[in-house]
Amino acid sequence: MEDTGTNLAKMRATAPLVHQITNYVAMNIAANVALAAGASPAMVHAREEVVEFAGLAQALSVNIGTLDAAWAEAMEMAAQTMAAGGRPWVLDPVGVGATQFRQDVCARLMALRPTVIRGNASEILALAGLGGAGRGADSADPVAAAEASARDLAARCGAVVAVSGPVDYVTDGVQSFRVANGDALMPRVTALGCSLNGLIAAFLVGQPALPATVAALAYFGLAGQRAAQAASGPGSFQVAFLDALDALTPQDVTAGAKVSRA
Repeated sequence: MEDTGTNLAKMRATAPLVHQITNYVAMNIAANVALAAGASPAMVHAREEVVEFAGLAQALSVNIGTLDAAWAEAMEMAAQTMAAGGRPWVLDPVGVGATQFRQDVCARLMALRPTVIRGNASEILALAGLGGAGRGADSADPVAAAEASARDLAARCGAVVAVSGPVDYVTDGVQSFRVANGDALMPRVTALGCSLNGLIAAFLVGQPALPATVAALAYFGLAGQRAAQAASGPGSFQVAFLDALDALTPQDVTAGAKVSRA
């Protein structure tokens, strides 16, 4: 696996156009995170244009947070376009275990073979069919409880599966890694986790999925650590976080990444 800084440098050199179909809560912060990191975000979800735009984008991020039937259809249309073109896309199954509607939509999206699936432990457990103790978008399960399910899910669907938590777990079903970067303030800023999906999608462009995902998580978490040093609470943290994403160099990420084999 290449060092994580190399992955960041490649993403910035590409400055990929990332099509993001995300939730209402996340749109602003997700766009700002992508811009600060060096990618180009576009928040496009209308069925009338989603296929045409997906044809222009280099990667796609799908987040089912504020789901409705029209958005679900647009998500499937965009994912079909990405799959047909051999381009990467990321699925965030927000609150998948909470309602039958979310489960049904995720089942259809999973059939379109996402490149990366990222969620909290409860979401990954639910997606793997084992059920979890999640409360909407929040996880009530520890990352360790979902590791075996993540490996099984990755092996079954051919995706990289990332389980987010205090220490992230990332697997392709064969190789697995833990990423220990991050700060306790990060979950206290709404939709910050949702914004990670667009960042992962940007890293996937032209890069192997497993190391790209690990690098994106390490970079994101390291920015959180840097931001926490300058912040006095969640409000100032969000501003400092965007500044840290912009300021971190590939060399900083290589030096600061806390990545280990699992």
